[in-house]
Amino acid sequence: MKIEVFSDFTCPFCYIGKRELERAIDLAGYSGQVEIEYKAYQIGSETPKKDAPTLYESMATKFDSTIEEVKKITQDIAIRAEEVGLHYNFEDMKTAHTEKAHRLAKWTRQFDKELAYTEELMSGYFTEGKDLNDDMFLLKVIGNLDLDVEVAKDVLTSNDFSEALDKDRYDAQQLGVQSVPFFVFENRYGIKGAEPNEVFVRTLHQAAEIAGIQPVLKMVGDGEAICADGECKL
Repeated sequence: MKIEVFSDFTCPFCYIGKRELERAIDLAGYSGQVEIEYKAYQIGSETPKKDAPTLYESMATKFDSTIEEVKKITQDIAIRAEEVGLHYNFEDMKTAHTEKAHRLAKWTRQFDKELAYTEELMSGYFTEGKDLNDDMFLLKVIGNLDLDVEVAKDVLTSNDFSEALDKDRYDAQQLGVQSVPFFVFENRYGIKGAEPNEVFVRTLHQAAEIAGIQPVLKMVGDGEAICADGECKL
């Protein structure tokens, strides 16, 4: 089954939606049968590439609000994140221009490391306050994935994979994607936003019919209170 995910590394609901999708794949019994491809969708293309403001400062300016008002807004997002086991650290978050991070993601895909790369960036950004404008952090992630850091440096300092980002933007326009996260299942079903888990499970089953796959039996319980070989035991 193919799932395309339009997402940005600094989108709080994208990380929540990522967790909901992963949990749904496991619960629905499709682990190992799903190919996930991330599509770049920048939500802050005007954000400075250096000395970017904190998230609170950026939101206060955008919504003409005070820092305290912004903090109340993020409290609700943090509560939603907690529901999927994510502990957001809004106090240390800085905004970021994610073009370089997305180009590097395209490079990692050829080594089947895009999913791990995406997880490390989102975890670093939302839970540890890492700066995605910082090349050193991006390269540290590359090193953690056992990929060639020197080649990654060349990607960061060039325009490599810019065409891939252009294609993602074109695909988003064709599908009418105007916000993220946005999930496309087998090019047939779409989910907009970090919907409840049951929505993902239901859509997975629908897409599986198109893909011609069946869920794998998922064992639950501890296997006690059974009878076998003429003997019953607790």
